[in-house]
Amino acid sequence: MKFFLTLIIFSLHPFLSFAQSPFFQSEEDPKPKEKTWKKIKKLSDEFDGNNLNLKKWQKEPIGNHWSWDGRPPALFKASNVVIKDGKLNVTVGKLNTPVTKKGSTFTHQGGIVRALNPGKVGWYFECKMKANKTVMSSTFWLMSKYDCEKKEELDIQECVGRVTEKTEDWATKWDQIFHSNAIHRKTECHPESERDQDFVITETKNHERFYVYGAWWKSPTEILCFLDGKYVYTLNPTVTWDMPAYVHMAIETYDWNPIPEDGGLVESGTWEERTTQYEWVRTWKLK
Repeated sequence: MKFFLTLIIFSLHPFLSFAQSPFFQSEEDPKPKEKTWKKIKKLSDEFDGNNLNLKKWQKEPIGNHWSWDGRPPALFKASNVVIKDGKLNVTVGKLNTPVTKKGSTFTHQGGIVRALNPGKVGWYFECKMKANKTVMSSTFWLMSKYDCEKKEELDIQECVGRVTEKTEDWATKWDQIFHSNAIHRKTECHPESERDQDFVITETKNHERFYVYGAWWKSPTEILCFLDGKYVYTLNPTVTWDMPAYVHMAIETYDWNPIPEDGGLVESGTWEERTTQYEWVRTWKLK
């Protein structure tokens, strides 16, 4: 009986947490035939147990060379990051008391989780994520540490849970979207930001179900993006994309999709409506 149960369990792959290869539709796997995918454990997590693995992830907004703690009016707070029901959860809401920092006032709160170890060229990054239902974001992205000559950001997925009459016209589909950016960020040495970006409209609103978002950093000039295991588009960065970069999961506010005056679901929503959920994050390299 145990043998047959084992066969049944393995037949469910890749939907189970011990997946031995990335979440690809069988015909979509881009690896060369002579290669296999090997999971990078220090950048992969099934979010089992009761606590975030602090040997892999950082939930404190400030530290380890990172100094960004949120875009006003939402402040990142580590207390909003919890492991529950086998998922990483980041919840938004209203602050009990407004906070003033560096001349900016924060009235609401979100959260950010960053990897402690960097990813590299050639690796495949993926997550299974369900967006929150509010005007705030749900994201999965990579960022290099500060270098004046070249600071690189790869937004594998960036969306919001809800749009309103105050959403800017260009972003009215951002609650039902798979959107990716390869950004050469503005610095003192590089006065203008540059990017290559693309998107597709998803089957449902991003908050209605879990989607698998992935990107293969194939080379310094080519990044292949996948939605639910299917290839959808390629980004070609404007500069050589070769700096070590860290996985980020940030739930933040945007001035182009502002929190409604009455607070909207950021304040009145249920815990689930206000929470971005990550079922897993997995990173792979070719062997």
